[in-house]
Amino acid sequence: MIKTLARFIFVYGLFLISGLAVAQDVQIELGPAEIGLNETFTIKVTLSNEKIKSYDQFPEIPSFQKQGISQSSSMNLINGQMSSSNSIIQYYKPSRKGDFTLPSFELSINGQAYSSAGKKITVVDASSSNSGRNQALDPFADFFGRSAVEDPEYVEVEDDAFFSVTVDKEEVFQGEGVNISLAFYMSEANQAAFSFHEAGRQLDDILKKIKPTNAWEENFNISNIDREQVTINGKRWTKFKVYEATFFPFSEGELVIPRIPWEMIKYKIAKNPTFFGANRQEDFKTFYSNPKTIKVKPLPPHPLKNEVSVGQFQLRENIKNIEVETGQGFDYNFGISGVGNINAISAPKRIPMANLNTYDPNVRQQINRGYGRVSGIKEFNYYITINEAGEVDLAKNFEWVYFDPDRAVYDTLRPQAKITVVGESKANQAISSQRLGGLYDRISTEDNRFLNEKYKYYFTIAINVLLLISVALLAVLIIRKR
Repeated sequence: MIKTLARFIFVYGLFLISGLAVAQDVQIELGPAEIGLNETFTIKVTLSNEKIKSYDQFPEIPSFQKQGISQSSSMNLINGQMSSSNSIIQYYKPSRKGDFTLPSFELSINGQAYSSAGKKITVVDASSSNSGRNQALDPFADFFGRSAVEDPEYVEVEDDAFFSVTVDKEEVFQGEGVNISLAFYMSEANQAAFSFHEAGRQLDDILKKIKPTNAWEENFNISNIDREQVTINGKRWTKFKVYEATFFPFSEGELVIPRIPWEMIKYKIAKNPTFFGANRQEDFKTFYSNPKTIKVKPLPPHPLKNEVSVGQFQLRENIKNIEVETGQGFDYNFGISGVGNINAISAPKRIPMANLNTYDPNVRQQINRGYGRVSGIKEFNYYITINEAGEVDLAKNFEWVYFDPDRAVYDTLRPQAKITVVGESKANQAISSQRLGGLYDRISTEDNRFLNEKYKYYFTIAINVLLLISVALLAVLIIRKR
């Protein structure tokens, strides 16, 4: 024991002395291209003439489990010149046979970045030879005078976890939103270790199955899988939401969410763990959600049942009571805000009214996705002129019909704004402007037509005159010859 300790202190002292070097030279060495299932793959970083003070996490390799990290150092004194070498080795244990790729990667060593092109690795059957290279052993066994250990035995740990599809309603009206989320849950008492496995690819495959063709989707676009503490039936769980969206069905019938698989990396635990050895092994477990069916009911009879929006909405106006002069233009904003399919909201119905002029509105919308619902506002901005003095109630000019699924009734939004118009009548002026405008709008085409007719008339006269002159000259020449 004393000899072992002395060896450790001596090597550690050499490692500290090597920090006196001044020039940094880094090499990244990758393990062999083919290994047995019971062997390890390594990434070795060697730093010359400088101590390794800091380094990044080593890259992940698909279907490989990271094991221990070992460090070593050496020092040489040749012709009075001292040089040192310091290495750090990351060990990887394969979980299954096959062909795998270590992608190109970059490591930061002592604050400087170094890159490697990666490597293709083939894992074959377990090697029967104990003398094979890179066997799965404790990397510090030789240092402490121990012999290589056998591959550890791994055991399955019982888990308390599930994957689920959650819907906020089991029955909706046509056009009403239903929120759908996919999440992985682990209880507080769960002892099994999990990691997510190719979540993006799995989600792409899932969405091909669950997206209905007869519904509009508002995707909440989850970019990070965050943990959330929830309580279900009095039991606390950690929730990892991977997808959330609200679907708005176009027609009556059913929205069917099938049974969905979700694969997680689940780690087996070493039966006899060691301090430096590989104490867990990567494995896979597939969880399945229960299918869901949402009933879609038709809207009650109404002349506009196939045109109205469905949700809870309110009217927002930019004006309430204002005074304007006859013929003076002003902006009126008919804003529809609330919970529902904001994108599908159509413009309010215009009721024709004498002496009130307006044009097609400018449209702006904002959609908010969060807290399990889709909300927002859609604004229709009108430019209005009124030509006669008096009191004008905009409720007689605009209206918007929708269906409220909570109350199961149709409702109508009408403006509250009232306009006081003062000044002389501009009705005749407006008519004149309209008539002149109609003439002026056609002036370019009409003028061209008039000019063409006029030129044609003069051109015909000119031709006829030239013909008469030619005939006269010809007659004179004939007479003279006689």
